[in-house]
Amino acid sequence: MAFMRLGSKSDAFHREGQTWNCTTGLPSDVTVKVGETIFLLHKFPLLSRSGLLKKLVTDFTNEDGSDCVLQLDDVPGGDKTFALVTKFCYNVKIEVTASNVVSLRCAAEYLQMNENYGEGNLIAKTESFLNEIFSNWSDSIKALQTCEEVKTCAEELHIVSRCIDSLAMRACSDPNMFNRYVEEHDCSKNSTQDPTSLNVISFETKSVSPSDDWWYEDLCLLSLPLLKRLILAIEGKGMNLENIARSLIYYIKRFVPLMNSQASSNDKTSVNNETTTTSTTSEADQRSLLEEILIFLPDKKGVTPSKYLLRLLRTAMILHASPSCIENLEKRIGSQLDQAELVDLLIPNMGHSVETLYDIDCIHRIVDHFMSIYQTTTASTTPCKIEEGPMVARTDALAPMTIVANLIDSYLAEVAHDVNLKLPKFQALASAIPDYARPLDDGLYHAIDVYLKTHPWLVDFEREQFCRLMNCQKLSLEASTHVAKNERLPLRVIVEVLFFEQLRLRTSISSWLYVSENLENPQRSNGIPSLPRNNDSDQLDPTHGAENLKDLVSELEKECSCIKNELQKLAKTKKSWSIIPKIFCRKNS
Repeated sequence: MAFMRLGSKSDAFHREGQTWNCTTGLPSDVTVKVGETIFLLHKFPLLSRSGLLKKLVTDFTNEDGSDCVLQLDDVPGGDKTFALVTKFCYNVKIEVTASNVVSLRCAAEYLQMNENYGEGNLIAKTESFLNEIFSNWSDSIKALQTCEEVKTCAEELHIVSRCIDSLAMRACSDPNMFNRYVEEHDCSKNSTQDPTSLNVISFETKSVSPSDDWWYEDLCLLSLPLLKRLILAIEGKGMNLENIARSLIYYIKRFVPLMNSQASSNDKTSVNNETTTTSTTSEADQRSLLEEILIFLPDKKGVTPSKYLLRLLRTAMILHASPSCIENLEKRIGSQLDQAELVDLLIPNMGHSVETLYDIDCIHRIVDHFMSIYQTTTASTTPCKIEEGPMVARTDALAPMTIVANLIDSYLAEVAHDVNLKLPKFQALASAIPDYARPLDDGLYHAIDVYLKTHPWLVDFEREQFCRLMNCQKLSLEASTHVAKNERLPLRVIVEVLFFEQLRLRTSISSWLYVSENLENPQRSNGIPSLPRNNDSDQLDPTHGAENLKDLVSELEKECSCIKNELQKLAKTKKSWSIIPKIFCRKNS
């Protein structure tokens, strides 16, 4: 930390309780009261340095001839600062640091200690020192922090704005540019200077890490109003929004400890638990801080990671933040839901009537926000003709929706373990994802199966209605095999899945037989891609290709036979097999 030594005499003041006595030998003829503290002083040193004190003493009249008594309750910095000012007037040694220079500068301005009342007066000294500390990050932070004590005067003298501009410029600079030690001045080199001049300016700085988060910790020293102004200045200097967002998240974590509950070890914004202010910050203050910071947290999509937005949302619910704050967070999360992870979506239910373990309604609103954005985008990119360009655009538009579909299916599988989760609420969230967003319904089937296992009391009608959420034609072979053996599913669903699987196999067999015919009669086809060829020439080898295709057809027929066997086994275990003809008739018609 930088410091400046002024004066040359030893301390000539003695304090007894709330009274300061000057022991220089000069009789005291002026009593100055600053708050409850009394200073018994001689007027000559004061009048030679302060225009205000000279005017007050000159204007003071007392008919009985008693000592002059002055009441100065508006001195910036109070009695502690006035004590330093008094010592300066008496040329007593004082040390000016980043912690007291702002209050000294403001007090010097208040007391009119300019060059008209002595060369090298306090205004000039403190102003020169301020310019020195503005070149140092740590000292500038400390000076800005102390501006709160003399806010009005510091604003009038533009000390706050100068501090903020200096800090903003350094935060946006390359850390390596000022990752250096400033050479300390040797006291002995200044021994010949005038006693009242600037004796020593010394800097004791710490090395700054070259990472982009080196300044986050220092922001926590500032009050929220000063932080806002500094962040706006940093943004104006060109700092990237991602770094600004991380710094604000770090600040929130320091003063809202609930944000640290899910922080990982490699999280750049993680805060040491020992430095959090759990005991000193009330719940109301935490709520107010979170709501205010959210207002100027960058809202550009992807700037603030979804995991932090979800933690902010959960914390806001715990602190009972305003509805507008929660709605703002839900919309931000919804705009980038495809970047979220399952663990962050598991927000506990904070409602007064806790029906479910997790807040399903909140996630449903977030999904609705996401769909309101991406369904419009998907509709605008839907091609009218099958052309390469539009198809690529549609695929790109569907990619986030497919990610969200898989995410919500995983979320449903997780919350399905809750025995208090009502069927309509599950159905509503599952239906919020359009059918075209799911290439396969395996994830949805898994969630349905978990729910049926956790809620065995559902009647057959409810089970059938419930299973209509999934598209039986969009199950993989592995999922279809699981369905065939799943006794929790209604028979109608099992048969429908097996029917579509058999239909799929028949379609495959038909296509392979068609290819086989073309191999035996090559004149009927204009050319078949990837057909086997002779090793010694580029001629097609139809005999070899036909044998391979016949083997494949044989394997498909075996699989078809296995499915028929499964149907027969199912008929023995299920009593209501009579519905099969109805389903087959309906499908064939």
